[in-house]
Amino acid sequence: MDEDFIRWVNEKKDADNDFWEQWLSQNQDKYMAIAEARRILESIGTEQNIISEEVKQFEIERLMHTIRGRVQEQPEQKARIVKISSKWWYAAATLLVAILSVAVYLVVVQEKDTAKFDYAAITPSKRLIENINTSEKAITLKLPDESTVELAANSRIAYANSFGSTGTRDVYLSGEAFFKVTKNPARPFRVFANEIVTKVLGTSFIVRSFEKDSVIQVTVRTGKVSVYSQTANANETSLPNQLGGIILTPNQELVYEKAKQKFQKGLLENPLVIFPETYYQKDLSYEEVSLEKVFAQLSKIYGVNIVYDSELLEKCTVTADLRNENFYRKLELICKAIGARYEIIDGQVVIQTNGCD
Repeated sequence: MDEDFIRWVNEKKDADNDFWEQWLSQNQDKYMAIAEARRILESIGTEQNIISEEVKQFEIERLMHTIRGRVQEQPEQKARIVKISSKWWYAAATLLVAILSVAVYLVVVQEKDTAKFDYAAITPSKRLIENINTSEKAITLKLPDESTVELAANSRIAYANSFGSTGTRDVYLSGEAFFKVTKNPARPFRVFANEIVTKVLGTSFIVRSFEKDSVIQVTVRTGKVSVYSQTANANETSLPNQLGGIILTPNQELVYEKAKQKFQKGLLENPLVIFPETYYQKDLSYEEVSLEKVFAQLSKIYGVNIVYDSELLEKCTVTADLRNENFYRKLELICKAIGARYEIIDGQVVIQTNGCD
């Protein structure tokens, strides 16, 4: 019910993101409650088009000016009209605001509808370079900014020569592709894949968006990406060197259900390490090592955030050889040793425990 929380969930402004991320870092035991609250808000659709107080006051004053003008034109009715206006002007103003709200809503809906496109519709309308992979194997392409694309079988991409003169590097995809994007924070790289847009500053990720599929998937290998629905693209207001929308980090994936127009964020079935093996392998054999250090190393090696109550687990230590285990097996062994369990919530690992002696 908190207005600031609702605004954060619906509008995803940078200032709100910073505040709630800091709050969660200081109240990690509340993470599950926050995640559940977010899911509730997203499921019931609480987003509103808010009219500023300045606009409301302007329209109220304009309405009162019109009423006063009519009073002056009809002196014999002045007393009755003034009496009515003093009693009902708030109601009239409220009605006017409601009418304005409907108008704003219709404009927003119209803008969103006109922003939609599909690959087949967009490519003929622009002067684009198109690459089509008709083979049974992936092919590697180099884009004008030196970014590379591994284009899967039966897939196609299109883009402007030299990416045009716009402030973004836009690619249109139908199918599946693995992108390795050259960093350029001043000029974001965007992949339009039918219903969704993936925006990055420089990273590697996979987008799968075949017309026949019921879902669209985005998977991050390295770096950070943001994903938002194509209908939100017209109103996407993040600065060129910032990311808005739903943020994905390494080993996270986002699934977009076309029919429900719903996003679901999670971890990969088999998270991969994001550092060379020589960097981390020797550090995964522990003997009476604090749990905080173990979780910190795993988080860094896989790029996955692990949320736990540091006060409850401050006395816990780990003795184990985790060098030859996959990510989830590592978590299972650690949780078994300390009498805990874990859940994957919103693409993060959440440790649930009553602590250990």
